Amino acid sequence: MAEMIPPKERMQREQISMPQQEPKERICNFKEVPLGYSQKQAIYEAQRCLQCKNPKCMKGCPAEINIPQFIKKIVEEDFAGAYLEILKTDALPAITGRVCPQEEQCQKYCILEKQKKPIAIGRLERFVADWARENNIHGKLPKISRKEQKVAIVGSGPAGLTCAADLAKLGYQLTLFEALHQPGGVLVYGIPEFRLPKSIVKYEVKEIEKLGVKVITNFVIGAIKSVDELTREFDAIFLANGAGAPRFMNIPGENLNDVYSANEFLTRSNLMKAYAFPEYDTPIKIGKRAATIGAGNVAMDSARTALRLGAEKSYIIYRRSRKEVPARAEEVHHAEEEGIIFNFLTLPVKVLGDDKGNVVGMECLKMELGELDDSGRRRPIPIPGSNFTIEVDMVIDAIGTSANPIVARSATGVKINQWGYFIVDDKTSATTKEGIFAGGDIVRGSATVISAVGDGKVAARAIDKYLNTGGSLRKK
Repeated sequence: MAEMIPPKERMQREQISMPQQEPKERICNFKEVPLGYSQKQAIYEAQRCLQCKNPKCMKGCPAEINIPQFIKKIVEEDFAGAYLEILKTDALPAITGRVCPQEEQCQKYCILEKQKKPIAIGRLERFVADWARENNIHGKLPKISRKEQKVAIVGSGPAGLTCAADLAKLGYQLTLFEALHQPGGVLVYGIPEFRLPKSIVKYEVKEIEKLGVKVITNFVIGAIKSVDELTREFDAIFLANGAGAPRFMNIPGENLNDVYSANEFLTRSNLMKAYAFPEYDTPIKIGKRAATIGAGNVAMDSARTALRLGAEKSYIIYRRSRKEVPARAEEVHHAEEEGIIFNFLTLPVKVLGDDKGNVVGMECLKMELGELDDSGRRRPIPIPGSNFTIEVDMVIDAIGTSANPIVARSATGVKINQWGYFIVDDKTSATTKEGIFAGGDIVRGSATVISAVGDGKVAARAIDKYLNTGGSLRKK
């Protein structure tokens, strides 16, 4: 068992960096960039934890993990115990340990953040989940009596999977409907292999299925069956169908060849296995100079994917400065290491094409920053007469997504807002129709995986309360 380290020494230790592939190597493959902690590194990092009596880190965890407890078990070298501790509240630890923005969540509240060296909670979570998978450690289903009530979940992304897992542990009969041919939602089709391997998602989905969750793929709610029809078969419904409709800038030239939405580009790459080229022949035409508009995580994913698929130069075009970039600092750092070219304070105003309808460039304006806007960032203002052209032959719009109306159209009495997202009670995730709940991107718009996990947990508690107090859609 690893020794306990005096508090003073713990505070003096530096955070352990995550080993990773070298940039020149990784731009030629789709293998995961961060390589994970070794046992020795994980124990060393875990020993830094001060085991606070009032752990504020838990305040920043939507998955409600008992962070000090699982870290303590790592120090004790009880890795199986650490995994089972996490699994009490987080059904997707290998996923959240990889893609959760811990620097804005749990680590932000770590007492050592004041010294700019918080405990690497996400890296430790990933280590524990990976160790458990490699050593065939599984969660144990608590002894519960199966209930008669049936719950339908529309969408198998992080919100739907979390809600399904939490309700299955309570004994409810769960059926999860997924429109595509693989469960996982955005975890499968939206995040590249180099950031979240598909095998990890597949494994954690299988673990949830073992809880008794029935997963039905290739089933589009709103087309094959309506939400209204589901109300006659299920006692409660959780809508977690995501926000998968693309959004464009609506500038001239966006109808030219080789202009993609990030949704289409990443979905093709992920589901058609472009990352395994040349073993799989994927219909994606990649330009020599690819421009991605936007600077969120999806933009970083798109620009880095284009580079791996053969672009000689890959640009990020962003209308604000580096300081305002919404993507995770780690993703921006990885993109810079890989040679992604950042054009800050730049606004595209027109996509230029040749006489055959192919992209040949992009006209842009220089920007300057003004006063703060509603987002808390300085408002970008165009500089008149600053027009210039960037030579590109491929454009990816990564400026966000919109709500796909197909599910909402089939849900009588479930109200949406002006952007097409479901209106819910913040505390319960309840929609405007009793017995129907909603969460994730179809409520928030484009948000983080961990936010969706939190929504799934909130909805599961509310559905349990609704059904326990006699509620049921089928009784109406």
